[in-house]
This record gives sequence, structure tokens and C-alpha cells, in this order.
Amino acid sequence: MEKQSRKKITWTIKNFSSLQCQKLCSDPFVVARCKWRLCTYPKGKNVDYLFLFLEVADHDSLPCGWRRNARYSLTIVNQNSVKRYRQNDEQKWFDEKTPRRGRVSMFPLNEIHAKESGYLVNGELKIVAEIEVIEVLGKFDVTEETSTITETMDVNGFQLLPSQMELVSRLLKRHPDIASDFSTKNPNLRTGYMSLLLSLIETLRQSPHQLSYTDLVEADAALESMTNAGFKLDWLEKKVDEMAEKKEKEEGGEIRVREIEEELKDLKQKCSDLEVQLEKEKLELSAANAPISFDDVM
Repeated sequence: MEKQSRKKITWTIKNFSSLQCQKLCSDPFVVARCKWRLCTYPKGKNVDYLFLFLEVADHDSLPCGWRRNARYSLTIVNQNSVKRYRQNDEQKWFDEKTPRRGRVSMFPLNEIHAKESGYLVNGELKIVAEIEVIEVLGKFDVTEETSTITETMDVNGFQLLPSQMELVSRLLKRHPDIASDFSTKNPNLRTGYMSLLLSLIETLRQSPHQLSYTDLVEADAALESMTNAGFKLDWLEKKVDEMAEKKEKEEGGEIRVREIEEELKDLKQKCSDLEVQLEKEKLELSAANAPISFDDVM
């Protein structure tokens, strides 16, 4: 099986309550060189429950005899709590007769729409699917391609992009209590704060010459915001102070370099003038030392 046989997909459905369509599907995404998509019936399917399922994308165009064995789980995210409603993991075969898998009675719609339930925040419903392709019979659909769906991974309650995993893992290993007092449960805010922290670190990794004083003021404001939210960032505050000191030294050093360059330029010009004067004096000295000529009288 291909290396990318597992993926975690986050599907955000905007304006969920006002959707009028009977069926809604996510953009296709690729797992193990097979195209999939998530689908749901926002108004239910003849029942007052959310019908959510995983489907083989473009299954009608696949050659006869295709089969795929996949282990998957579907999660509706409670955005105001670390707890989630989660469907039990299932492992099923997908084929021509059964190109989609899911449950009609996965979740009551009245609970999703309930005020302050936490499942709808700013009108958005978040669904997370974890998919592992076990076996594929028949040709693969495509090579790995870019999807508009955001693939994320959960680390200590933070939803991270794969590109962020290494840095955050090293960060949590070095500072395990970094978010011990961070009480925000909303996953959007948690992800936002973590992204802000990573952006600040990347900013401070630049050379002082690349940063402006405005950048440092904004970095200090971002640090204060994260500290007020409960992050323990004493180590990062030292880095901000260190960068501010380096920036000050860098600016002072640039001024001194310019002054020395101007002074050196003047000295070089003086040296050049002295060299010209020296050559002139040498010529005059040579003329003075020459014997007197009697050619004009003899």
C-alpha cells in the first residue's frame, strides 16, 4: 500500500442551518491514490437525523470489478468542548454496489441546531474523518493531488497541519507545560492561537535586518495576547527581548559602519590627492637634480 494510506480530513460546512440542498458533498481528496469525498444530508434523509457518509468519488466512472477496503471514523466536532461525538471505527469494503458507507441515525439534527450546543459556531459545522485504506483491488484512480480540504492532525487538542507537526512536537517536548493554563476550548481559537505562536517563532527566526521596529512591536503585542490567554511563554519573551536588543545593536552598527565608510572614503581621496602631489614633487625633484646643460653655449 502507498505511504499515504492514512489521512485525517477536516470538512467545514458554512451556513449549515440555512442550507437548502438535499445532499451536500465535500471536495474530493486523495488517500492511497484513491479519490474519496464526504457527503451529508443537511436536512436529514426522511428522518430527523444527520445522515453522514464516506463515498468513493467518481465511482460511476471506475472500471468494473473495483473494490476498496477501508477503516474509517466520522466525527462531528463540538467546537465549545474538547469532547466530541464520535462514530465507532468501522472497516468496510467499498465496491460498485456499495460505493458509500455511513449511518442514517448518526446524530439528531435538533441537538446540532440547539442553541449553545457547541456544534454550530458562527453557523459552521465541522466534521472530521479519519481514513485508512487497507486494500485496493483494481487500478488506482490518480496520483497524489492537491485537495481544497484541509488535512489536520490533533496534538494535545490543537488541530495542526502536517507541515506544523515537527515544530510543535519539538516545542511541546522542550516546554511540556506551555499550554497547561490555556483554558480555551473552542477548536478554532485553539488552532488560531497555536498558529499565532508558530508565526511569531518564524518571525523571530529572521535576521534583525529583515525585521522592522513595527514587527517587534506587533510581536510584543502577540506575545502579550497569548500570555493573557494562558500560554507560558517566559522563554519566548526572552527571545523577543533578545531580538529587540539585537535590532538596536544592528541599527547602531549600521550607523557606525556608514560613518567609518564615509571617513574611509575621505581618507582614500586624501591618499589619492597625496599620491598625485607626490608624483609632481618627484618630477620637480628629478628636474632639480639634473646637471646643467651647456648645449646652448657650446
